[in-house]
Amino acid sequence: MTVIYDFTVRTISGQDAPLSDYRGRVLLIVNTASKCGFTPQYEGLEALYRDLQDRGLVVLGFPCNQFGAQEPGDAEEIASFCKLTYDVDFPMFAKVDVNGPQASPLFAWLKEEAPGLLGSKGIKWNFTKFLVDREGRVVDRYAPTTKPDAIRGAIEALL
Repeated sequence: MTVIYDFTVRTISGQDAPLSDYRGRVLLIVNTASKCGFTPQYEGLEALYRDLQDRGLVVLGFPCNQFGAQEPGDAEEIASFCKLTYDVDFPMFAKVDVNGPQASPLFAWLKEEAPGLLGSKGIKWNFTKFLVDREGRVVDRYAPTTKPDAIRGAIEALL
């Protein structure tokens, strides 16, 4: 059985990062974008991370340009925007596709583990969130419209 720790992803600075480095932590995995109506959710994601990281939460941000070309920048521009605009301190990763033939294997797996409404597999927009427990299993999927603070209770239940 595949778990989250079986995947290796690329950091925003270009290094390979095995997700096994986060073994035993609760993960909130989000496809992000800098020029989206939901971009202000960076603030809520960072607040969750700062409030709950000592208890075991890690937020993982994966920029994606598949929805309305809302993440056009390169890695340096994305990292700079996140730091300067929202003081993002949680780990950010290289830009990925979340749908289609070039979809990141991580996101292909996440979509299988936690389908959307009516069993749909595709991610509909930026800021879709996947909650993963300490054993590396996907617990839930949240729509882009779900604000980070709305899932605080679910996260705390896993911590």
